[in-house]
Amino acid sequence: MRKQVQFSSICLLVLLSIIALACTILMVEAKPCTPSGKIRGKQAPRDQCDPHTDDCCQAGRVYKTYECSPPVSKRTKAILTINDFQKGGDGGGTSACDNKFHSNNTPVVALSTGWFNGLKRCHKYITIFGNGRSARAMVVDECDSTKGCDSDHGFQPPCQNNIVDASEAVWKALKVPKKDWGSMEVFWADD
Repeated sequence: MRKQVQFSSICLLVLLSIIALACTILMVEAKPCTPSGKIRGKQAPRDQCDPHTDDCCQAGRVYKTYECSPPVSKRTKAILTINDFQKGGDGGGTSACDNKFHSNNTPVVALSTGWFNGLKRCHKYITIFGNGRSARAMVVDECDSTKGCDSDHGFQPPCQNNIVDASEAVWKALKVPKKDWGSMEVFWADD
C-alpha cells in the first residue's frame, strides 16, 4: 500500500510539473510584441525615394523597431502592403531567401521580421484571406522590422510588426481593384 501511495504521489508531481511547463510555454508564446528600439529618420537622396509613390523616411522622425510579430494562429491578422520584387523596383535588393529578384507576376511575399522567423519560413507557402477571397503565396523575403531609413531598405521606414508585403500577383488574385492597392487588413495562415 505504501509503494502505491508513493507511486501516486510521484505521478501527481510529474503531472503538475508538465502542466506548469505547458502554462509557462503558453505564456511566453502569448507575450505581447512590444517595440525593441527606435531609428531616427534621415532625409533620402532625391533619386533614392520618391515621396509621391514610396513611403519615405522623414528626417528627424523617430520610427519604432520590432524583433517580434504578433503570435501566429490559423487566422493571423495582418496588414497587406504592396512590394516590387523585381530588379530596379522599390523593394530594395534581392530576396533574403534565395538572393534573387522575383517577377511581380508571381505570388510572393515578404513577412515582418518576427513572422519571417530568421529564414525558417523561406520558400514555404502561406494563404492570405482578404476581399472575400484567398490567395496562396510563397515567402521569399523579410520585411525588416528592425532596420530602415537607409539605402538597403530603399530609404523607407522599418516595417511594422504585422506586415505581409505582397507582389502585384497577390493583389490581383484577391481581386482588389488597382485603385485600392497599397494597404488593407487581411488574415493569413501557414499552408
